[in-house]
Amino acid sequence: MSSGLFISLFFFIQEKSHCAKVRTDRSSRHPWQPTTTVKTSTHEYWFNWRVLLCSIFVLFSIAVAFVLIWRHECPNKEATEEERAGGEEEEDSQHQDTLFEDESWRPCLDLIHPTWLLAYRLTAFFLLSVLLIVYVSIEGTQTFYYYTQWTFTLVVVYFALGSILSIHGCRQFHKESNCNQIGHMIRLDEEQGRYEATIGEMKVLGRRRRRHAGVWDYVFQIVYQTNAGAVMLTDFVFWLIIVPFLEIKDYDLSLLMVGMHSVNAIFLFGDVTLNSLRFPWFRISYFLIWTACYVLFQWIVHACVTIWWPYPFLDLASQYSPIWYMLVALVHIPCYAIFFFIVKMKHWLLSRCFPYSYRLKNKH
Repeated sequence: MSSGLFISLFFFIQEKSHCAKVRTDRSSRHPWQPTTTVKTSTHEYWFNWRVLLCSIFVLFSIAVAFVLIWRHECPNKEATEEERAGGEEEEDSQHQDTLFEDESWRPCLDLIHPTWLLAYRLTAFFLLSVLLIVYVSIEGTQTFYYYTQWTFTLVVVYFALGSILSIHGCRQFHKESNCNQIGHMIRLDEEQGRYEATIGEMKVLGRRRRRHAGVWDYVFQIVYQTNAGAVMLTDFVFWLIIVPFLEIKDYDLSLLMVGMHSVNAIFLFGDVTLNSLRFPWFRISYFLIWTACYVLFQWIVHACVTIWWPYPFLDLASQYSPIWYMLVALVHIPCYAIFFFIVKMKHWLLSRCFPYSYRLKNKH
């Protein structure tokens, strides 16, 4: 764990330093800029043993991710298709890993109306979008050269998609409320002898029907768990390692940089508190694929043009680059585990404080 965090220092130090301004007594402040050490667009740079080992580490991470997806995600989807073909079943008879449509928009407590989750997601989407637009307008589009901005943008996408699903869910909840009112009226009329319900109506009223998750619900679940690991990787390391390091080196942090590494985690934790999404371990695979895509993006860019590396460990010219790549791949595990245990703590607390209202008491 400690070695992984130490390597993460190198993973982020270039990004934070380029946004910092050196304190000087009377001279003007200039942002630090990384420099290009060697030409990266030559054949000699890419055809060597270091690149071969780093490629093996990256491809191995991708292979492990796809194996996890194949073993855990694909059987769930096949089971869902069979259940759809066989008709809807009662909620209690479903498999534990079965995803339902209402999990993307219904709060974890029955006491909370879905409109509260919708309002929260719309607020988060608006504020995060404004912060990202302001940051890009000041720093330029080159800010998307960094992993932090990739992750921040993915958080914005998460709240955008979550808002859309919550709007759809509120409409579904309104229809369910009307059906419940009709069912209540039927029961009253039946008790008073004014109406006799049919067998079909009794089946509908006697159980709760839930739709299985669709494509966008699965996409939303994947983006949610990808953000969980990526936000932990960026913000946790920034506040525990980068900030103390910059204070020692006498650098100034901009207010926007502080906001980029705080509000994204705050809003994501708030959504975790309210939502009823699952958090299985195997979806760390999407977190691995997300980081691997960023690494491959950097390789393609540097193979085409000679440009500075945003993070020192990515530079394949270093003889220690295979070690950096391996350790950064391993640090994904504790970053994902932190968020996993936060969700587990939420489940433990709410299942005991609200035993009759908590929706996920049998889903973990």
